[in-house]
Amino acid sequence: MSRPRLFVLFVFVAVSAALVVAQAQQHPLTLDDIAKFQEVRDPQCSPDGKSIAFTVSAVDVKEDKSASHVWTVGADGQGERQLTWSQDSESSPRWSPDGRYLSFTSSRPGPAKGSQVWLLDRNGGEATQLTDVKGRLQGYEWAPDGKRIALVVGDPDPEADTPAGAAAGARPKAPKPIVIDRYKFKQDGQGYLLSGRHTYICLFDLATRKLDRLTRGTFDEASPTWSPDGTRIAFVSNHGDDPDREPAGQIFVAEAKPGSVEKAITPVASRVTRSRAEWSRDGKQIALLEGDERKYGAYGMEHLAVVASDGSAPPVRVKAVEDLDRSVGTPRFSEDGQSITFLVTDDRSVYPARVKLAGGPVERLLAPPVVVSGWTTAGVCSAVVSGGDTRYNEVYAFGDGSLRQLTRRNDDLFAALALGAAEEVNFKSKDGTEVHGLLTTPAGYAAGTKVPLLLRIHGGPNGQDQHGFSTERQWFAAHGYAVLAVNYRGSSGRGQKYSRAIFADWGHYEVEDLLAGVDHVIKMGVADPDRLGVGGWSYGAILTDYLIASDTRFKAATSGAGTAFTVAFYGTDQYIIQYDYEIGPPWNPKSWETYQKISYPFLHADRIKTPTLFLGGDRDFNVPVQGSQQMYQALRSLGIETQLVIYPNETHGISRPSYVRDRYERYLTWYDRHVK
Repeated sequence: MSRPRLFVLFVFVAVSAALVVAQAQQHPLTLDDIAKFQEVRDPQCSPDGKSIAFTVSAVDVKEDKSASHVWTVGADGQGERQLTWSQDSESSPRWSPDGRYLSFTSSRPGPAKGSQVWLLDRNGGEATQLTDVKGRLQGYEWAPDGKRIALVVGDPDPEADTPAGAAAGARPKAPKPIVIDRYKFKQDGQGYLLSGRHTYICLFDLATRKLDRLTRGTFDEASPTWSPDGTRIAFVSNHGDDPDREPAGQIFVAEAKPGSVEKAITPVASRVTRSRAEWSRDGKQIALLEGDERKYGAYGMEHLAVVASDGSAPPVRVKAVEDLDRSVGTPRFSEDGQSITFLVTDDRSVYPARVKLAGGPVERLLAPPVVVSGWTTAGVCSAVVSGGDTRYNEVYAFGDGSLRQLTRRNDDLFAALALGAAEEVNFKSKDGTEVHGLLTTPAGYAAGTKVPLLLRIHGGPNGQDQHGFSTERQWFAAHGYAVLAVNYRGSSGRGQKYSRAIFADWGHYEVEDLLAGVDHVIKMGVADPDRLGVGGWSYGAILTDYLIASDTRFKAATSGAGTAFTVAFYGTDQYIIQYDYEIGPPWNPKSWETYQKISYPFLHADRIKTPTLFLGGDRDFNVPVQGSQQMYQALRSLGIETQLVIYPNETHGISRPSYVRDRYERYLTWYDRHVK
């Protein structure tokens, strides 16, 4: 029986009106919206495949900090709920092999101080503290039988605790002098690296609560993985005479009992990365990732290799993956041991793939554009974290070549936002090299309209701008700017030759690629050539400085955590290996010529006419704030409008929520003043 036409017309009008109202209620992205974003991370399938644990991090504006808690959701997308509620963060959720317990790490108050493993019984009740580690807990993994846990524990800081017997309220003693005798002695977030403090793998027995060292060695150990039968543990270590000079390691295997003697199953030349070693289901093989030689460390790709778990044969790289010429990660053996799955970083996307060990091409399991991470599997459960250009990251079920959204922590917020559209842009650089990027236009952009353009440059350089949600790009798009992100030469995702093109030649091809991108967007009719801005952080700031010293077309720039007179950073940042092996020591005459060349923005600061905002964290050991200070002083001395902002107690990545907000506000104010 057909419905009356009048009824159908009524339904059509009602639905259309609802869509108009919904669109009218949408608003541009604000700083208050950004503070409400919830970061979904670290999904973990339960052993029965019915549930997925994950963490959600959100900003506490009142406390001016971010806090992370553990949540679960059914594999069918039902029953999403929060499990932990303390005032302290919880992270690293892991299921016990029988699925009865869900463990996590936290520094919440308990019998022992510092980060510890806590246990939550899925049958009910409060979480209880499981471990009593005196050092720095850095990771853990359950044994297959659920009776033991492998812990990664660092030696405690002798200065961390108040000396025994010190009276309450007594004046604290002066800290001891910092004594340094290591080749590489700095690392952002860790501070000074001191001799005599190491990280070891320990075995924790759940029944006796006893903690024992796995090996007797005196070398740093990391990334433990249990063999499927629980009799052995594979881990990464570096037994070189001076491990600081050789960042790569080897895979070692030891019997899973205290005081074992480890055996290297990969040679030094294999250059194993710090990622996990993955066992085949029969325990006979281990999949691992190998890096490139030291001098290419800043442009390295990760290569998939397989080695016999008894060390009877050297590792062999998987040919089909090598032919792909892309960096890969997160390798896992299939249940039948006939294939390996992994993630591929490829031209603005990160997708899952599979390769058969018997031979054949790499099989792409999801069609780009897509960006996934945190791939977890257990039985029939397969889940990833994914999002998009206008979608924030959530947990998705993955199978049969498609994604199905499971969590919805940000859906309501994003439904109210009017976001800018993103499109891929491809163009030729000065020498004919094809370069790719992403262009984000303001919400509601009308084709053919010329708008102010901001060139925002990613750091690394070995990284890529990709099809994931970019708060920064959307923040500027919400205020009327088109935003161009270019994967210049040196970026990942385009193969080894493309990445290594800038080796010891910084600020050359990258500048040509970036300027070609700006010219392309102008030719598209999107960018107003008289209203251009540029900016970036870290290597993005370094390239910002190169650009404004090479081209005066930009009306404003923001440069955060960049270098200036590069030779002045030798020994003051964490990149000593790169300096020595890519450029060479400054007392070498040929190296000195290179240092002068790559210090172009500072040594030719008199060519800069662009008003520039410099920023940095005062505890940044990655790219110390001195680089921003030098460039600020140069422009101030030259009478160019400039300003320097230093964030107290911040390392390379500005993390304090109020400072994150402050940085966005300053960016926009600077660009609005000079570009618009």
